[in-house]
Amino acid sequence: MDFAQFLFRYLHVLSGVMWIGLLWYFNFVQIPSMPKIPDDQKPAVSKVIAPRALFWFRWGAMSTIVTGLILAATNQYLGHAVLLGITDNGTSTAIGVGMWLGTIMWFNVWFVIWPNQKRALGIVEADADTKKKSARTAMLFSRTNTMLSIPMLFGMVSGQNLWYL
Repeated sequence: MDFAQFLFRYLHVLSGVMWIGLLWYFNFVQIPSMPKIPDDQKPAVSKVIAPRALFWFRWGAMSTIVTGLILAATNQYLGHAVLLGITDNGTSTAIGVGMWLGTIMWFNVWFVIWPNQKRALGIVEADADTKKKSARTAMLFSRTNTMLSIPMLFGMVSGQNLWYL
């Protein structure tokens, strides 16, 4: 069981780095840079780079949540964390908050950001007005996830380390 816990922790961290790294890439690099890119070069980003990055972004999110749930179950704190430590005097509160924020972020990726990005990037048919509205919705939820990632990461790290100090 120790090796399985190590393996899932490693896969969870690896997946999380991919997910949050791409989230921060989109919000700190790609989105702010798009207005500065000449119009004739924008299709390289929107037709080639963004769809590929979004593939790894959404599957990084899926892998992070799946490995995290497996890790929490094998370490026997899943129930305590889901209940935010109510049943164990609060020792699972921090990681529980991190897990809930991560779950909200995962939901945003799969059920808000990705469907809107498909329309905005022309992966699925949409008129110009719908594309514009979809791009804005995807961007706003991506920014929301960026803000949620900060307390989520704190909860995950402190939940594993702070309680031992």
